Amino acid sequence: MLHRNDWPIMEFDDNPTAKLNPTHFSGSGFDTNKMVITFFPEVIQKLLSAGQIEKERVIPGENPVDIYRFTGKPDVLLTLGQVGCPACGGNLDLFNAMGVTKVMFCGGGGVLVKDLDVGQILVVDGAIRDEGFSYHYIPASRVLYTDPAVTEKIIDYLEKREVSYLRGLVWTTDAIFRETLDRIELRKKEGAKIVEMEQAGCIAVAQFRKFAYGALIYSGDDLSGDDWDGRVWRSREGVRYDLVQLCSELVRLI
Repeated sequence: MLHRNDWPIMEFDDNPTAKLNPTHFSGSGFDTNKMVITFFPEVIQKLLSAGQIEKERVIPGENPVDIYRFTGKPDVLLTLGQVGCPACGGNLDLFNAMGVTKVMFCGGGGVLVKDLDVGQILVVDGAIRDEGFSYHYIPASRVLYTDPAVTEKIIDYLEKREVSYLRGLVWTTDAIFRETLDRIELRKKEGAKIVEMEQAGCIAVAQFRKFAYGALIYSGDDLSGDDWDGRVWRSREGVRYDLVQLCSELVRLI
């Protein structure tokens, strides 16, 4: 049922069936239900060169999506995420229609609070919804939270292996060039530690379709000071590689 509102983005429709559905494009499904989504293309190339992953298939379209499989963990798939909720969240909905029901996400984001070193892992508890995509999957709210049961499994694994981490909210925005000083300060007061562009959408899809989803975001560039500091965060190859490997283990547990 469509719930009318003065603002179109607030008109949530809880009907799970749309005119165009992911099943129209799902084709033959995967033979496993586990997937890691990463935003680290150089890690995928490194894994390919080392023979640790192999090409599973290409999902065709105007923006083809490459799907890989871990050779040592054949029950785990790997793909490169696309920027923004519509692309990344839309693909996630498609992957679910193809049989994926356990997903771990690993990416990077901009630090909003001081003293977060480059590479510090944030276990995502939820996302402040400053985008539009998630409102088509979950009714309007200021914050959308991850499944606590999934989050606790992630934390339990990290603690048993003595992996350093923080946990908390991210701020999901569509507009990288509109992260203004006042908006940053407000999001910090609301509890956001990192700003990024996908989590609200991915969490919403997972809730709407009812599958397990967890996310690890590492501390990248710094927005906590008077000026932006890139901190050469995309060059932290060791951190990025380790995060993908970590998620390939976690996705089997959630």
